[in-house]
Amino acid sequence: MAITTFRKSIEMSHSNLDTSHWPSVNALTAPLVQQLIDNARSLRVGIEKHASGAIIVDAGINSPGGLEAGRLIAEICMGGLGHVSLQTSTTFAHWPWMLSVHSSNPILSCLGSQYAGWSLAHEKFFSLGSGPGRALAGREELYKELGYKDQGDAACLVLESDKVPPIEVIEKVSRDTGVKPENLTFILTPTRSLAGTVQIVARVLEVAMHKIHTLHFPLGHVVDGMASAPLPPPAPDFLIGMGRTNDAILFGGHAHIFVKGTDAAAAKLARELPSSASRDYGRPFAEVFKSVNMDFYKIDPMLFSPAAVMITALESGRSFSGGELDAALIDQSFGYPG
Repeated sequence: MAITTFRKSIEMSHSNLDTSHWPSVNALTAPLVQQLIDNARSLRVGIEKHASGAIIVDAGINSPGGLEAGRLIAEICMGGLGHVSLQTSTTFAHWPWMLSVHSSNPILSCLGSQYAGWSLAHEKFFSLGSGPGRALAGREELYKELGYKDQGDAACLVLESDKVPPIEVIEKVSRDTGVKPENLTFILTPTRSLAGTVQIVARVLEVAMHKIHTLHFPLGHVVDGMASAPLPPPAPDFLIGMGRTNDAILFGGHAHIFVKGTDAAAAKLARELPSSASRDYGRPFAEVFKSVNMDFYKIDPMLFSPAAVMITALESGRSFSGGELDAALIDQSFGYPG
């Protein structure tokens, strides 16, 4: 599962957000979803109409998908308010390709859309829904704090799953969003696929936003943000693949957040935000996961954050840094022969 998938519940803090001018993430995302469907052949994704009428996009189960499909899906996850690019970097000698992420509204884009927070389960099927459809349903406590609920007659959800959701799950999504099944799109991105790897690592900024929320830093003080992380190779083993996508952020993620407020508050956030502030920091995620008997809830929630951060206090113009990148742990996790 993605780094954002399992988190301990926390007491919500007041965010003082003005959401009166927030746009519709489902409306912004609709052209991107259509682009994915229209270019299915070139993006190597499968398109199928479910018996319910919903559209199923296969981005790594029976269809190969790929890096570009994953990049576009990541922007869909971000509600049309994020930009994801692949670019070269000299940061990690053995892993020169990085994912760079920026959002013009990081709170709405990352928490209101991209965060995988909607639990969808029926019998043996389980996945956490990510993407703009969450904001139509508003089933999570987070939306009460954000004070945001989207409206629309079409919706899209991204599931980190290697199985098509059963009709019971599709009907639940239809009921909760108020969208007819034939106007629902489900994009499936298995963790072990190339597209899945990209869309998970592209959550590097979202992970920073969620940690900011966990630390009770006022969300209304977050003005802008960008982040990057190295692109790991997928692995045929689910646990290794999951570990690599987590470690790309935990040991290779770098976020730069622009905030309102005092220098003292910005400096405090820079100290507390990096993954190294966690007691569970220092080992590849797969090892940490095994050590708690595969129970995500036993992992320190403070671990889930980029490795390094820069916090800029806009009122003073001063910047504060925290954490550091760890090339050795990236090499170990990604399977570089050392």
